[in-house]
Amino acid sequence: MLPETTEVVIIGAGPTGLTLSIALHQAGVDHVLVERLAEGLNTSRAGVVHAQTLETLEPLGVAGRLVELGLKLDNFAIRDRGRTLLNLDFSDLPSVHPYVLMIPQNLTEKVLAERIGKLGGVVHRGVEAKMVTQDADGAQVTVVQNGREQTISARYVVGGDGMRSVVREAAGIGFDGEAYDGVFMLADVRLDWPLGPTEVSLLFSPAGLVVVAPLPDGSYRVVATMDEAPEKPGIADIQALLDSRGPIGSRVRVLDLTWSSRFRVHHRIAKSYREERLFVMGDAAHVHSPAGGQGMNTGLIDAVVLGELLGDVINGVRPESELDLYETLRRPAAQEVIELAGRLTGMALTRTPLRRFLRNLVLGFVNLNPIAKRRIALKLSGLSRAKMARLPAPSQPGVRKQVMKSEFKLVA
Repeated sequence: MLPETTEVVIIGAGPTGLTLSIALHQAGVDHVLVERLAEGLNTSRAGVVHAQTLETLEPLGVAGRLVELGLKLDNFAIRDRGRTLLNLDFSDLPSVHPYVLMIPQNLTEKVLAERIGKLGGVVHRGVEAKMVTQDADGAQVTVVQNGREQTISARYVVGGDGMRSVVREAAGIGFDGEAYDGVFMLADVRLDWPLGPTEVSLLFSPAGLVVVAPLPDGSYRVVATMDEAPEKPGIADIQALLDSRGPIGSRVRVLDLTWSSRFRVHHRIAKSYREERLFVMGDAAHVHSPAGGQGMNTGLIDAVVLGELLGDVINGVRPESELDLYETLRRPAAQEVIELAGRLTGMALTRTPLRRFLRNLVLGFVNLNPIAKRRIALKLSGLSRAKMARLPAPSQPGVRKQVMKSEFKLVA
């Protein structure tokens, strides 16, 4: 049963919406989380959680469970087919999580949803947000559930509702950028893979980019750029792709296909993250190439920062004007991520022999420079952007600590 009033309405129960709900539960903030889909996705999609993301999720009580279910990898390698150009070791990262954690998105969402359940919350599925409006007194969300229309009044509304966000459109926030040429293919497969299940491999070739990364169940995630791709690539499509882009001299064999998809990739960022009482986060605020596995990670941290801010404002710890800190911290982080993913994708899409030679030469020099390699590892892990995930102290820190402490007692 949906309430008529609440403090916060969250639209979209993907990873960002679920994470924001956990943060608000722990801050003791009444809220409603609605999702158009009747059930969560059962495909893996985003498959990596980075060190900074895990650190940021620690206070929400989910990082440990994610680590239990995931696969820890130390190595990230960039190759030109059989030739190693750059090898990064994550085992010495300055973090309690010195690794790349491979975990399918459906498991990540399951962990987050289970945490909400333990906190006494619920995800309202099969509820579509049709319209969002706001005025000086609050915001209103018109939703449809089982053919019945209802309006929920809230103090704030947050859109974690993807690239075609209803909230962003209602707020009149621009979404600057454009689409990449061609499409990306995504698949989870069983492989005879000569490089083995110990690294994330980004392979360049004249034909384009392919990323191969092991998953906890022994399968592999394959992501590739393609000029054209069938709606659901089959085993033969993936085999041909790996034959033309995988390591030379070693036979790659696709044994089985769990699922596959194709999608067009955009690189866009919202002109602002807030319009009065309306906020956007995750894919509603920023989208980019999957190169580097940054998208979901950036959105998860968006949700944690916004959740802490909303909790502080609603609990009277911060003035409402400090809600602008959300954009101040998180939009520059997204800009950096878009630039990083864009550079990786641009390098991968280099086709002419001269440009490929120069690219490989530069990466070879970087591979000989420990300082440069560490800087890249810090960027990929998100640790270089840690300051963009930390709020300044609230004006009345004692009040906030008391609220958080009481909530943890309730859920212990």
